[in-house]
Amino acid sequence: MVADSRALNPWRRWGYRVLPGDLFSYVLHTRPAEWPIMAGHAALGYVLAVGINGVVRGAWLPQALLALFVWVICLNGGTLAINSVFDKDEGDIGYLIAPPALPKHLLAFSLVLLAGGQGLAFALPPAFRVVYAVCFVMSVLYSVPPFRFKAVAGVDWLINMWGFGTFTPYAAWAATGRTLDVGHALILLAFCPLFAGLYPLTQLYQMDEDRRRGDRTLALLLGLRTSLGIAIGSVLLAFALFVWASAVLHMTAWPLVVPLTAWLAVLLPWYRRRDGLPAVAHQRGMYRALGAWALTDVVVLLLFAR
Repeated sequence: MVADSRALNPWRRWGYRVLPGDLFSYVLHTRPAEWPIMAGHAALGYVLAVGINGVVRGAWLPQALLALFVWVICLNGGTLAINSVFDKDEGDIGYLIAPPALPKHLLAFSLVLLAGGQGLAFALPPAFRVVYAVCFVMSVLYSVPPFRFKAVAGVDWLINMWGFGTFTPYAAWAATGRTLDVGHALILLAFCPLFAGLYPLTQLYQMDEDRRRGDRTLALLLGLRTSLGIAIGSVLLAFALFVWASAVLHMTAWPLVVPLTAWLAVLLPWYRRRDGLPAVAHQRGMYRALGAWALTDVVVLLLFAR
C-alpha cells in the first residue's frame, strides 16, 4: 500500500486506520502537506482586500472560507492528484515523501474534485468563477496527455507562475467582490515573478527522475547554473514590483528588506555551491526557499493590509 518504511509514520498510520484500504491514499495524493502553504498564500489576497480591521470584523468571512476550500482542496488537491496519475513517480515528490501506490480510481477522484470546485465557485462572485475556470483548464493542460505542458519547458513555468503566484491570492480577493486597484494589482502581480523564481527550485532535486522519464522540464533545459540565476533575477524583479506598489499606495518600503535578505541568504550560497550538492541538498534548499516565501507573505500583509 505504501512505498517504503519512511511512510510508516504516526500521521499515516492514523490516516490508514481512519480511512482503511486505499481511501487514505486518495487523500495523500492531494498532498495535504501543501494545503497550509496554498491556503496561506490564497488568504493573503483576502486580507489585502478587507484589511486587518476587516479580518477582525469577519468581513466576507463565509465567502473567504468557501473560496479557500474550493481553491485549496478542490482545485489544488485535484490538480496534484491528477498530476500523480500521469507522472507515476517512483521517488519522493513535492510535499509527499514516499508516495503510496496509485489507487485505482485516482483519475476519477481528481476530476470530481476539480469539477466539484467549479460548481461550488458559482456560489461566489463572477470574478472568482472565471479565475477558477482558467486555472481548471490550465490544470488539465498541465498534466494530461497529449498536452502535458508540465513536460514542456517554459510552458510549465508560465502556468505555475500565474496559477500559483498571482491567480491564487487574486482568487481570495475576488471572493470579496472588491474591485482591484492599481496598487494592489501590482502586489498580486509581484507574486508572478516571485513564483517564477521558486518554480525551477522545485525541480532541481527531481532532475534525475525527470530525465529518466523523458520529461523536458525547465530545470533540465536550463541546467543548475541558469535555473538558480533566473531564480535570483526573478526574485529581484518581484521585490522591485513590491516597491513600486508601495510608492503607488504611499507606503514605506523598507520592511521588504527583511524577506529579500531571506531569499538571498538561501539563493546566493546555493548558487555558489550548486555543482557539488546531492539531490537531497537541493530538496532542502527548496524548502528553505518556501520559508522565504512564507516570510514574504507575512511582511507584505503587515505592510499593505491596512
